[in-house]
Amino acid sequence: MGRVPHFITVLLVLIVFSAASAEAGTTLTVSAAASLKDALGEIQKLYGQREAGVRLQFNFGSSGMLQKQIEEGAPVDLFISAGEKQMDALEQKRLLVAGSRSDLLGNELVLIVAREKIGKLRGFSDLTTQRVSLSIAQPETVPSGAYARETLTALKLWDKVKDRIIFANDVRQVATYVDSGNVDAGIVYRSDTIALKSAVQVAVAAKESHRPIVYPLAVIKGRNSAEALKFAGFLLGPAASKVFDRYRFIPLKYRPQP
Repeated sequence: MGRVPHFITVLLVLIVFSAASAEAGTTLTVSAAASLKDALGEIQKLYGQREAGVRLQFNFGSSGMLQKQIEEGAPVDLFISAGEKQMDALEQKRLLVAGSRSDLLGNELVLIVAREKIGKLRGFSDLTTQRVSLSIAQPETVPSGAYARETLTALKLWDKVKDRIIFANDVRQVATYVDSGNVDAGIVYRSDTIALKSAVQVAVAAKESHRPIVYPLAVIKGRNSAEALKFAGFLLGPAASKVFDRYRFIPLKYRPQP
């Protein structure tokens, strides 16, 4: 895993331009998967203490929607996707700075249930024993939704529950539906469970039931490449990895020690 053979080289080539831009004040626009909102909010504060001349501006949403925005020319410096498919599409269109792509994080897929269903829904198999409502993100545009459909298919549950699925725009919306009690159950990332108020996690999807969950990052061509590469390096480093670990992600470069 890890696609960083040229990352350090690219950073060194552009670093000379970075100091000048930081002195003048630089705004970096980062498009990131919705599931990263809380962790990146904390990292924003950390990075602001380290790089006072750089302002981070985040655009959160589904990875598929963010991919389309970049393809249509949205002013984005760095993209962090919750799936490899979206990053692959941008790479094929030569929209990434060469050598800047790297695998940042992993995650787990979990089943959460509303407070009223605690004790009644204990696992994925219970989704068919009762006429419960289930929410997942849109599989066509949101990686978590695609992983959820793969898991339900692998468990031979998809055909039994698909008519009762409420599709959400992104994984955070799924968590909100279940946390509010408007939906009985939902499939989200483990990292999303940290913000739950009343809903609870009841099961973890087996790794073999879906493709590996990988969050790649890459710098987008055309804007503040040097500063974006510096921030990407920070995200891959130990300080940011500790933050991601606290928010229940799986850092792929640095594994924080207990």
